[in-house]
Amino acid sequence: MNDIVQPEWLKNHVPAPNPGNPNWKKGVSGNPRGRPPGQTPQAKLTKRMLEEGEQVLDAVLTKAKEGDASSAALVFSRILPALRSQSQTVQFDFDPSLPISQQVEQVLVAVAAGQVAPDVGQQIITAIAALSSIRDSEELERRLALLQGKEVNQ
Repeated sequence: MNDIVQPEWLKNHVPAPNPGNPNWKKGVSGNPRGRPPGQTPQAKLTKRMLEEGEQVLDAVLTKAKEGDASSAALVFSRILPALRSQSQTVQFDFDPSLPISQQVEQVLVAVAAGQVAPDVGQQIITAIAALSSIRDSEELERRLALLQGKEVNQ
């Protein structure tokens, strides 16, 4: 009942031996003495940086105050968030009640007239397409509910 049925092509298959360490034994540590005592090189460097970090910071701030541009850039990059580009707001004639193709046409006319930047126009068209897809899903859901309601009532 618990027999595993193998396909014909797998009947004579012999798995390859494990290419790992042949001396490895399950449950036995490969390093029985453990980690050597003392700090790791990384821990030593981290400790040193923490101890001397305040002096380095003071030196960088002093150079930045003296007008060193690279020091000032370093300081500002650490204390100010990076500026992200933002699209400007746009205004153009747009009627959301029109069919989707005419809405997209309105955006293209605004791009052609220079009222909307091409990249912003593309973003608006993408948003119109997403809204159209959502409306289609809602309409399909509504129709399905109506059909299911009719079947239940019959």
